Amino acid sequence: MSLTTFPGSAHAARGPNSLAKVTMPALTEMKRQGKPISALTAYDYSTARLVDEAGIDLILVGDSLAMVVLGYENTLSITMDEMLHHTRAVHRGARRALLAADMPFGSYHGSVSEGVANAVRFVKEAGAEAVKIEGARTELVRALSDAEIPVIGHLGLTPQSLHRMGGYRVQARTAVAVDHLLADALALEQAGAGAVVLEGVPREAAESITAELEIPTIGIGAGPGCDGQILVYHDLVNLTLAPPAKFVRQYADAAALVRAALEHYRKDVEQHAFPSDAESYHLPAAERKPQKNSRDAMRIAATQGKA
Repeated sequence: MSLTTFPGSAHAARGPNSLAKVTMPALTEMKRQGKPISALTAYDYSTARLVDEAGIDLILVGDSLAMVVLGYENTLSITMDEMLHHTRAVHRGARRALLAADMPFGSYHGSVSEGVANAVRFVKEAGAEAVKIEGARTELVRALSDAEIPVIGHLGLTPQSLHRMGGYRVQARTAVAVDHLLADALALEQAGAGAVVLEGVPREAAESITAELEIPTIGIGAGPGCDGQILVYHDLVNLTLAPPAKFVRQYADAAALVRAALEHYRKDVEQHAFPSDAESYHLPAAERKPQKNSRDAMRIAATQGKA
């Protein structure tokens, strides 16, 4: 696999997986060896550190942060500046995993040169090691590859196409549609994409496309036949505060844990149980005076000052 070893640094001893850097060629080698690729989203420093130290191969700063972090209705409203801000934070926390960033809606839908310029910002200003774009935009993928920027494609249910699709609907439900999806995936590969996310498609379609491609496929709602899987971090730990999609498996209930902690804290404050004496700072013993004597002395001093 294409792995790089970091020199000694403040981050070098963070965990057992911190030294083996995953690259885009490494993902292709993992596909060749039949080793499944693990991927998750992350949107901040602390989450990135946890995901990275868990040995996840690919971290995506997904535009899903629009909804799960910023509270937007969908992914269409998030801006370049917001995506760059969060990518920078994730970059500070990730060392081993390949760091990819979603290019937000509108940042690559105009001219190819504009798309390349925005992708350069992700690499140069935010530390991204790859960018992800939706749709079979082969001309842009080719231009990004020429600019030395690794690209991950995204086909099937593409959330930035929400209005065209008429909602979040499973795609490629017919043989003809699967053929079109395969043609798009092959075109992205030939244009230079290093991987393709397949979202919201029947597992049979994903399996046939995965078998045809030399580059890895990363599935989300596409069944177990892809070369890797990705989930939204907040879905995985139940922090989206909404019913999960069919393809989501919740591995923990962080919402319940956090709610219980917050309620416990509130009760402790209301009952004067927090902070305790042990959680308080104290004057040195020599500086302490009886509280009543101190108040009396301050009153006398104030009275004399008025006189």
